[in-house]
Amino acid sequence: MPEQPNNSDDLGRLMAAAQKGNSEAYERLLRQLLPPLRAFIIRRLRDSSASEDVVQNVLLSIHRARHSYTAGRPFEPWFWTIARNATVDALRKRTQRLQREASLDGLELAGDGLRRLEAASPLTSSLRSALGELPPAQREAVELIHLHQLSVREAASRLGVTPGALKVRAHRGYKALRLLLADRPA
Repeated sequence: MPEQPNNSDDLGRLMAAAQKGNSEAYERLLRQLLPPLRAFIIRRLRDSSASEDVVQNVLLSIHRARHSYTAGRPFEPWFWTIARNATVDALRKRTQRLQREASLDGLELAGDGLRRLEAASPLTSSLRSALGELPPAQREAVELIHLHQLSVREAASRLGVTPGALKVRAHRGYKALRLLLADRPA
């Protein structure tokens, strides 16, 4: 079981108050849960961008399931079960995605074929280079939405993530691209 962020009784009281509509208690609860939750998920996934998506999914799950917490019962088993299930789901989706993907390692394009591929590409060399510097999850999101022109729903389905998680990845990718491209000559 992960280390305790605070006294479980305090967390339970905060959740009970949040269930009654106390938004300050709910905010305090989430702020106290966030650091140990991030550490828990990062230790298991070992991928910071994927981990942040899972953290967001856990927080959404807590929000959706907050009515199911029974005041007076230990809070942490309820909370860590949600976190563990979300992590297992993410690992399962990653495994399924990796099994579906075909590796391009060892695939070589002949010099002429590579030149034709580059000529057909609508990307400038600086944008292509900046895309290559993005974390894989962000790069995939940006490429599927803007280069392959898939809808958010289609791209999310292809990657095995929720549309919300894909939007977060894409937004982070856009932000990183702006920073990367700002440092390069036009």
